[in-house]
Amino acid sequence: MKMNRSSVAYEYRLVSNFDEVSKKLLSEELADRLDKPLAFWALPSDRSSPIALMGRTLRELLATPFEQIFATPGIGQKKIHSLIELLNRAAQPLPPGAIEDAANDDGETGAASVEIGSVDTSLVSEALWVQWQQTVRDHALGRETLGRFSPSLQNLPRVIWNTPLDAYTELTLQDIRSLKTHGEKRVKAVLEVFGGLHALLARVSPQSHLGVEVQPKFVLELERWVTGVLEQTVAVDAEAIRRSFVNPLMAQLYVDAGEHIARLAESRLRLDGSGATVRQVARRLGLTRARVYQLLNDVGAMMSVRWPQGQSLVNRLSEALHAQIKDTGQLELFDAVCELFFPGKRPSAAFSASEPLPAEYAQQAT
Repeated sequence: MKMNRSSVAYEYRLVSNFDEVSKKLLSEELADRLDKPLAFWALPSDRSSPIALMGRTLRELLATPFEQIFATPGIGQKKIHSLIELLNRAAQPLPPGAIEDAANDDGETGAASVEIGSVDTSLVSEALWVQWQQTVRDHALGRETLGRFSPSLQNLPRVIWNTPLDAYTELTLQDIRSLKTHGEKRVKAVLEVFGGLHALLARVSPQSHLGVEVQPKFVLELERWVTGVLEQTVAVDAEAIRRSFVNPLMAQLYVDAGEHIARLAESRLRLDGSGATVRQVARRLGLTRARVYQLLNDVGAMMSVRWPQGQSLVNRLSEALHAQIKDTGQLELFDAVCELFFPGKRPSAAFSASEPLPAEYAQQAT
């Protein structure tokens, strides 16, 4: 290899580092990685990646003399440095951003983790993606939908709310990004779901005699309360219904639909006491009344994605409450919430044009 005098020391370090990481990768415990391409450990945020080498497997690269790699067209010192960084990633026990499956010898949990709902797609490699896919398979979540586990339905295009996770468990990140309908925003939304599930389940062994059922947090709280009412283990009145049933649903609606639709829902349920009508608000917002109704009807669609079993359970709850509480006035809000969030087979335009809406909407179109 021809060396420039000014860079002899630097190139010597590159050779030394390449030899060192090669020895690690050729060890028996890392043999399962040798047939993976170098690109398997690349991150979207990487700069100066050795493009000419990304398709080669580790086995091919490590069997190639360093001088020959250096002589590859387009490969200079900077590219060799990036190559060695990628090889060092491949030699690590876990890919960047991964979570250890169990506590280490000191009883401490693994260092790296994925913060649910804030996945940085620039830090997700193919190696990490494979781990997330395996977690979904291990816990038999493939038939669950993206919408069920998305941090917010606002970030997830409606057309894939009901797409099962299995649609992605056999695809590489490159495959997903090459799909015609999957831009970076949609890819990020998919990764948030898989990354969030992995963050939750990475240390849960599927072989244990115990198992876990993954639910949106608000669903867990609602189901506990509904079960208590059905089993008559909790007291129930109008205030309890508002606190334990209405408020959690409204809080989730703000998360999934945003303030615009949530405020419309509050008006539909008469939670704000304002007097503007649907007709007035539709005119000020430049919308037809049918569009306002459609936005309100979206509430039920969102809840059916988030809580598929909700309709059946709430039907049982309604029967129980109407049997227990003879004062129908105490159930007026409950019935209105059921109509909005769990509409069943009611007509698509079942809202009255005279229903009040937030005063802010009557004053300005926001």
